[in-house]
Amino acid sequence: MMRGAVRDRHIASNPLEGTQLPRQANEEMHIPSAETVAAILSASADHWRALWAVCAFAGLRRGEAAALQVQDVRSLERRLRVDRQVQRANGGGVRIKAPKYNSNRTIYAPEDLMELLAVHIASGINGDWLFMGSRGNPPKPDAVNYVWQKTLKAADVEPFGLHDLRHFYASGLIAAGEDVVKVQRQLGHKSPSITLNTYSHLWPDAEDTTRAAATGLMRQVLSPHVGIELGSESG
Repeated sequence: MMRGAVRDRHIASNPLEGTQLPRQANEEMHIPSAETVAAILSASADHWRALWAVCAFAGLRRGEAAALQVQDVRSLERRLRVDRQVQRANGGGVRIKAPKYNSNRTIYAPEDLMELLAVHIASGINGDWLFMGSRGNPPKPDAVNYVWQKTLKAADVEPFGLHDLRHFYASGLIAAGEDVVKVQRQLGHKSPSITLNTYSHLWPDAEDTTRAAATGLMRQVLSPHVGIELGSESG
């Protein structure tokens, strides 16, 4: 409609040019259970277990996880650096690019994940890449997907995408009370609005959080200082 108005010279320019409609929160997204993730890690081959773990417990995209280097594992600081991703190149090879949205970032990783990665590194890695594919390169996206499907079958769980481990991580942060900006930074989204559009249905309703905050404030004031016991009847 706007383009037609511009074409017919009713308006000088399209005021909506370059804008994007917000995505609706996907209440149908699949978030695997903790039991399912545990079954996958248990059934996984040793070489791949650490890759699934960085997706589930650090929220990395598939290409970001495959592109990790040993130097990105900062064990003493309990941090992971995300500075690149693997993509499929023409001819079947791989190419290394900056992360999506240029979302270079530091992940504040759990201690157990850092220990798992330390064991993975100690098991013997030749070269810089944390996960090895063919010819000294990181694994191809197709190879990662193939092994992922085999792992799901070995774990005897319903099939779902590797990207859903990222949803698992995000849901855990939200359940722990992390705000949208912190979740956005850890996931490497371009803006908090993308995070909110994707996961808004996982955050508590504003009514619930506002009511809980006001209740806590009221009890903090009345009970100790005024001597009023909330819920009791007077006279």
